[in-house]
Amino acid sequence: MSDPRIVKQAEVLVNQSIKLKKGDNVIIATSFEAKPLVYEIYKLLIQKGAGQVRISFDDEILSEIYYKNASPTQIKSFPSVYSYEMKKMDCYIRISAPTNSKALTSVDPKVISERQKVIRPILDYRVDNTRWVVTRFPTASSAQDAEMSLTEYEDFVFGAINKVDWKKKFTEQEKLRKLVDKTDKVRIIAPGTDLRFSIKGRKADNAGGECNMPDGEVFTSVIENSAEGVISYTYPAIYMSKEFLGVILEFKSGKVVKATAEKGESDLNKILDTDKGARFIGEFGIGNNYAIGRFTKDILFDEKIGGSIHLALGKGYKKTLSKNSSAIHWDMICDLRNKGELYFDERLVQKNGKWLV
Repeated sequence: MSDPRIVKQAEVLVNQSIKLKKGDNVIIATSFEAKPLVYEIYKLLIQKGAGQVRISFDDEILSEIYYKNASPTQIKSFPSVYSYEMKKMDCYIRISAPTNSKALTSVDPKVISERQKVIRPILDYRVDNTRWVVTRFPTASSAQDAEMSLTEYEDFVFGAINKVDWKKKFTEQEKLRKLVDKTDKVRIIAPGTDLRFSIKGRKADNAGGECNMPDGEVFTSVIENSAEGVISYTYPAIYMSKEFLGVILEFKSGKVVKATAEKGESDLNKILDTDKGARFIGEFGIGNNYAIGRFTKDILFDEKIGGSIHLALGKGYKKTLSKNSSAIHWDMICDLRNKGELYFDERLVQKNGKWLV
């Protein structure tokens, strides 16, 4: 008998997120652990008249094998078959269900960054040309990272996805999106943080239930040379399974000129040296899902924490009019719920994570 929570998640993904149309070609990229959800999505896609449905399974062990054994030539080889396939797809569903979130800890981040450069055109095409969604299926590994029991974590994941009225959430966030669009100067103040930048003329996006599930944020891009000051990130910054603790970034003329960390400082700077765009801000996001109130070491949930902001180093999104290009897109979170302040054009709009507008 199917778990009704999984059935509901499948319905949300197919009907709300990708808005399947009859005849759409769909690719499901997933982990083996997510098979119960894959079965429900596949059944629903077929029932609703999808065209070709392609299911691609992968996991951390395969990734570890690849990165530890691939030659430089293989790392730099462009996956033309995968590129061709993606160009035939109308919709993309990515389901992450890790069995070991630390599987790539010992892999040289430079190797991962090199591979990301190679496959970036495919990722860019997918973002710009398909109706896509990224989601999670609860596993014991993720529950451990979140410091929860598996049962508790299942309730957390399914609750964050299935118990939200996404049409209502989108409507609620429209007021914030319009406010962000009118803003020029942003200032963020928190313990160890005083950062200013401009978002003038950029286009904010209301993330209310399509590309991420769960969702709940408003984000935009940053004038590339405008960031000045310092930001101390509240939680561990995680990139390709590696944890970086106590990350502090100093900006001048938009660029990270100094990056320190209590743990992982050397690798942090290697990643930020991936390319010219990696030390500039590609995204400024405002977490606005107050149903997600705790850090779980999963950026899909953590960047939505109501009362937090996140800045992504590297690639920005075309739809926000970002001009920053990079092989990386690395979100890091600053929690404003404890002595934090957010200013728009010198007006205090949020204090201690609570909106004043």
